[in-house]
Amino acid sequence: MPQTLRHGLAPLLPFLSIFVLGLLLLSLSRLGLSLWQADAVGAAGGWAPVLVHGVRVDVAAMCMWLGIAAAAYLLLPASLARRPQVAIVFAVWLALALAIPVALEAATPAFMAEYGLRPNRLFIEYLAYPREVSSMLAKGHLLTGLATVLVTLAAAWLAYRLARRLLARHPHHPGTGAVRALGAVVVMLACTLGIRSTLGHRPMNPAMLAFSTDATVNTLPLNSFYSLAFAIRDELRHDPGARIYDTTTPDEAVADALRGISAAWPGATVIEDASTPLLLRRYPVHHGPPRNLVIVLEESLGARFVGSLGGLPLTPRFDALATRGWAFDRLYATGTRSVRGIEAVVSGYPPTPSVAVVKRPRAQQDFFTLAGLLRRHGYDTAFHYGGESHFDNMRGFFLGNGFERIIERKDHAAPRFAGSWGVSDEDLFAEAHADFERLHAAGTPFFGFVFTSSNHDPFEFPDDSIELYDAPKATRNNAAKYADHALGGFFDRAMSSDYWADTVFLVVADHDSRVLGQSLVPVDNFRIPGLILGAGIEPRRDARLVSQIDLAPTLLSLLGIDDATPLLGRDLNRDDPAAHGRAPMQYDANFGWLEDDGTLVVLQPGQAPRAFVHRPGRPLVASGAPSAEAQRLATLHALWGTVAYERGWYRLPEGP
Repeated sequence: MPQTLRHGLAPLLPFLSIFVLGLLLLSLSRLGLSLWQADAVGAAGGWAPVLVHGVRVDVAAMCMWLGIAAAAYLLLPASLARRPQVAIVFAVWLALALAIPVALEAATPAFMAEYGLRPNRLFIEYLAYPREVSSMLAKGHLLTGLATVLVTLAAAWLAYRLARRLLARHPHHPGTGAVRALGAVVVMLACTLGIRSTLGHRPMNPAMLAFSTDATVNTLPLNSFYSLAFAIRDELRHDPGARIYDTTTPDEAVADALRGISAAWPGATVIEDASTPLLLRRYPVHHGPPRNLVIVLEESLGARFVGSLGGLPLTPRFDALATRGWAFDRLYATGTRSVRGIEAVVSGYPPTPSVAVVKRPRAQQDFFTLAGLLRRHGYDTAFHYGGESHFDNMRGFFLGNGFERIIERKDHAAPRFAGSWGVSDEDLFAEAHADFERLHAAGTPFFGFVFTSSNHDPFEFPDDSIELYDAPKATRNNAAKYADHALGGFFDRAMSSDYWADTVFLVVADHDSRVLGQSLVPVDNFRIPGLILGAGIEPRRDARLVSQIDLAPTLLSLLGIDDATPLLGRDLNRDDPAAHGRAPMQYDANFGWLEDDGTLVVLQPGQAPRAFVHRPGRPLVASGAPSAEAQRLATLHALWGTVAYERGWYRLPEGP
């Protein structure tokens, strides 16, 4: 190699050294995670795809970090590049190129243990709430958090020392501008190819690397920086929503098809309205005086914690209540976050791969909620929460869409107990009960939405309130048992109150705890408890397949409300043997459509729809391509949330 060219390219050696070291560290992290999940990787035949594609992803990640910086360094004149300040700037950048990916890999095992995936959009969303998250980490994951911080600091310090040494050992040599410019162009071209990782039309992306029916295994070829980079990119660009599954069906065709399907529901009539193509009027089963409505949304209470649903014996109070009301045996959540449960239960809104509508800008006013409808009928509408209502933008969404009042952490003057996520469930229920009594005494019909928080990591609740199920105190099982204890205390008071006879109650979970990705959509982790009860509710066990989106129309029917709404769910009061149940579920970028016979259709971005057979408690069994009708229904319902949101169709018609 000519001396001029060798000197001209010598400045690249520090960047190449960091590049190679980054590949080594990321590959070692992936190998460790894969060994942790060895059974799943082996069952998927995934060792070669995970490790080989993993190198491609790591090359792309390091090219993202180093490409522009290396090209810029080459273009600098030697006199400028050798200045101490410039050396510090590039040393810091090289250190960050190692330290940040290493820090994210260090945080990955804890995140994966909780959610079954590498850090993704949820990881970013939690960063917006530092007080709650830092408290949760300090009290529930102190050792893990400290270890991550120490690894990050050590990686940053060592990487900076290494970068300074490399820059000093391979100083920037004088060279012709043409040589430096040519080197910069070659670096940019090589890094562009490294980031794309293909000569095809579309660059490499996470969907392209998915190869297994196990969602956890599909994230292993990625590294956590790459996973987060794609999540951030999706946040910044136009969100295609469910069009990642289908780009050909026009919006109006989606609405027309669903209008025809919905018109077949018993007791439902399609209403023509120019402002929205899908409005249904359902004839209610209640025709008496107005009833109050109380919805208790239980945090993270999956069916596996509920004794009457075959889970652990942690819910004796709920199980006893289930014998006095309308209990659902096959109720499924739409997602894995509280905001998913909120949008499904309060708005009847189906899940999408986008951020929940609670946080989306076009849903901050004139978006359908039960509160907005009931307020038209003279109801007092209030949200009761033990924490801070700004979390996940709940306050903004609720106040803009029908809720008149919010009672939150600061409104509890002297709570018995307060933890990371707010006052205890017992304090929350005591405040809500007092409010309901006051409204009933004033003759005001009310809708109270009560959202619990004690059953949330780090699982804090008052001492000596329950007999612990296991040790130590701060466990999921003990927190679930405490949540049940608090719920039972509330209903003890409610049943002896004056408002009991005039109120319909719904108790339902927002989602399960720790939804893990052993399949593309882990259906069993979406099963949740649900119970409707009140003085006029006949006890029954309902074995039909039910979704959270069915609850809102069912409640309106029990209240005697017959207004036209954009709700797509069924009124479960109408028992039509010909009406087959179904449950939509969103798990990260995958959409699941579960049917009565156990057929599960899974839509994935960039891949053909797949079909599986689901049997509770057993692994999914692949059954090839879905039937044309099952695929059509799944696609239509997946698209509707995106279409209705973007077109402004998910709202009430104009009215008083």
